[in-house]
Amino acid sequence: MNSKNNELAIQLRHELHQHPEVSNHETWTKEHLMNFLKKHTSLEIVDRGLWFYAIYHAGNDKKTIAYRADFDALPMDEELDLPYASENKGVAHKCGHDGHVASLAGFALEIDQIGADKNIFFLFQHAEETGDGAAECVVFIKENNIEEIFAFHNMSGTPQGSISVINGTAHWASTGMTIEMEGKPAHASQPELGVNPAYAIAEIIQASPGLIALENNDGPVLCTIIQVAIGERAFGISASKGKLLLTIRAHYLADMDKLRDNIEALAKKLSAEQDIKVKFSYNDTFPDTVNDPDSTDKVREAARRLNYPLLESKNPRRGSEDYGHYLKATKGTIFYIGNGEDYPQIHTYAYDFCDDNIEIAVEMFKMLATM
Repeated sequence: MNSKNNELAIQLRHELHQHPEVSNHETWTKEHLMNFLKKHTSLEIVDRGLWFYAIYHAGNDKKTIAYRADFDALPMDEELDLPYASENKGVAHKCGHDGHVASLAGFALEIDQIGADKNIFFLFQHAEETGDGAAECVVFIKENNIEEIFAFHNMSGTPQGSISVINGTAHWASTGMTIEMEGKPAHASQPELGVNPAYAIAEIIQASPGLIALENNDGPVLCTIIQVAIGERAFGISASKGKLLLTIRAHYLADMDKLRDNIEALAKKLSAEQDIKVKFSYNDTFPDTVNDPDSTDKVREAARRLNYPLLESKNPRRGSEDYGHYLKATKGTIFYIGNGEDYPQIHTYAYDFCDDNIEIAVEMFKMLATM
């Protein structure tokens, strides 16, 4: 990577880190990235509101590929004493998305300067943490006839600069599930005159271990209790309203859908038996992310050509990634660049993106563009 481009990309990363924004509110971030590309490249830029992409045109008869990076931050405080520490209280780039987009921008600088034998789309995506981003941006695939798409995520726990890959499922599917139940209030001395949803909610919680048992599913499944809220702080009133928040996730999307359906069926059954109203809602929904084997092989070959350490991941990651939406629309893969074996984990106060990985990501992207 050109040293000047590397310096510009690192500077960009630090500027983004100073001005983090949470999902669906990345106004400054998006504008800053667009202005950076307008200033340093001649690429065509297409503004899509919350997100945008840039294009390098090689010709109508050339293959069309894409690269994606996410740019939202987390609702966390900045605890590190950095010269470029977050200036937005309660928001920080603790997942490394600032490094992801800085790497993609650095790659865009390189392609603009050296050219390529393919039409290359640089997709800058909002709201990965909530799952909204890729769900909205996936239209980009069909609109532009994208034949293949690549992305990377930084990863702690593996040697710095190493490339990790996995065939098939890379990230589990998941969704946040909210169950709201409403019975009837009564005086606390006469609970039999009301309908308290606490018992129905308790039955759902107690049933969850059986629903996620491995023998009842094709792969591993999780049902994590996030919050239980029943009644009010009023000791004279038997509770009449309750809410149960769950995160359900599975190696296979079909298993997650089955778990959701089973929980809904149980809640409806209990509601009918106990004269309780029930309502379901969902948010932060992610599909499973399933890598294409040919695209993953290209990542392996790129790492070999660049002499980067190559690691084969044995199991998919339980944490979800909305990049799975793209891989259901076209072929592609996501790979991982190591931060270091003892490097702080993402989503922790001690974490900050490893700037050395920007050049590694750019070189990987450049090599993949030749394949």
